[in-house]
Amino acid sequence: MTGIRHDIRFYVGNECHTLADVSPTRTLLDWLREDRGLTGTKEGCNEGDCGACTVLVVRLEGERLVWRAVNACIQFVSMLDGAQVLTIEDIRAPDGTLHPVQQAMVDQHGSQCGFCTPGFVMSMVAGRKADGLAQDERHIDDMLAGNLCRCTGYAPIVRAMRQAMQAGPDHFDAMAQDMAERLRGLRDGADVEISGPAGRLTIPATADALARILVENPDARIVAGATDVGLWVTKGLRVLPHLVPIGQIAELRRITRGQDALYIGAAVTWQEARAALAEILPQPDAEVIRRIGSVQVRNAGTVCGNIANGSPIGDGPPMLIAAGAMLHLRRGDVRRTIALEDFFVDYGKQDRAPGEFVEGVSIPLPDPQTVIRAWKISKRFDQDISAVLGAFSLTLAPDGTITRARVAFGGMAATPRRASRTEAALEGHKWDETTLEAARQAIMEDFAPITDMRASDWYRRTVAANLLTRLYADCGPEGARAPISVNSACTAAGEHAHG
Repeated sequence: MTGIRHDIRFYVGNECHTLADVSPTRTLLDWLREDRGLTGTKEGCNEGDCGACTVLVVRLEGERLVWRAVNACIQFVSMLDGAQVLTIEDIRAPDGTLHPVQQAMVDQHGSQCGFCTPGFVMSMVAGRKADGLAQDERHIDDMLAGNLCRCTGYAPIVRAMRQAMQAGPDHFDAMAQDMAERLRGLRDGADVEISGPAGRLTIPATADALARILVENPDARIVAGATDVGLWVTKGLRVLPHLVPIGQIAELRRITRGQDALYIGAAVTWQEARAALAEILPQPDAEVIRRIGSVQVRNAGTVCGNIANGSPIGDGPPMLIAAGAMLHLRRGDVRRTIALEDFFVDYGKQDRAPGEFVEGVSIPLPDPQTVIRAWKISKRFDQDISAVLGAFSLTLAPDGTITRARVAFGGMAATPRRASRTEAALEGHKWDETTLEAARQAIMEDFAPITDMRASDWYRRTVAANLLTRLYADCGPEGARAPISVNSACTAAGEHAHG
């Protein structure tokens, strides 16, 4: 079946819901608590930071069930067409037996005041469903990084996670075939169109339909993961008259690796793209990707959404700019490709015409002589916005001469931007301490950052220069790992930034 449908359909637990009058920006959290009385899902921060509202969204992708923990406070109900939502009320087995995660939390005394406990349980259930049940501490910390316990009860929760990871199958494994069948039954290939007093919702089924809708409605707001747009609603109290979710358009969910480049479609999430990006952006860049939000945020937020919103402190654009990424845009049937750095015109302004949308991004595969590095500087290690993010790509000749340099920063200007003077100080020179010092001086002239709540102008400049020193220590000539002679004040700032 194709055509136009005038409702959205999804499951909560085992109950199917059909909504024909839903507000496009009604959050899943509010709908669960206020409309359905499912109050086990808690409101803590209402901005996707604390994890108390974590629920599971299960989708049938191809013929495989994919389980994702997401923050219900910044997910719109309108984005759930074709999905199954599981809340804490759904986790026990039908006969009342506790889920292995719940039993582990009891056994290990993992609940204190209990407010955060439902969110932790949901993240832990999702962690058991993830591919590759690694049981090392880092994997567990990563799974739980998006959940805050204000009683500081993390140690027993981690012990509970270890126990739960070692437990056998749960009752959801036995239900997998039935879950897949019910989700298969929701597939009809139709576009969705709902209009009412609360606004207009359009869910295109294909990229062609999306292109047509945006030409006809250039002021419509695209939403992929809502990790930014959700905050516009919950914190900024913005009214969005026409919402266009794109998260389930198959053509925009494509990840392909060709001979020359990796292509990531506009609806691909950070979590989905993480492994592919890690293959072409060597460590420690994969570590930076791990620190883009939490698992819940990476399960919803998209690589291209991070680009399209144009934030000067988005973590993705500096890394992709340094890697030489190209952005693919579409308006109607007209497509164009531009260098990613040219997309960012000024603060809050991007090179995108009315009705035009980001279709995908391509990242060139680096040659063996190119080293790529990036570092994120923030006050907290996990779940924090960057004060500075520096990304570097150097191509080195056999004699150690830098034949090509791309240096990009976030948090240093009104847009993510390349450091042109620094690149000039590097290119054509041997990668040695003299070149390093010239580059450190040049970067002071490349940027005039602001002072704000995250960092001062002085701090940002100093850290940017120190990241060049770290780059030299990490991938400079043999012997570069020895202490570098730099200004002691700069060294102290760099150590604080990474401490």
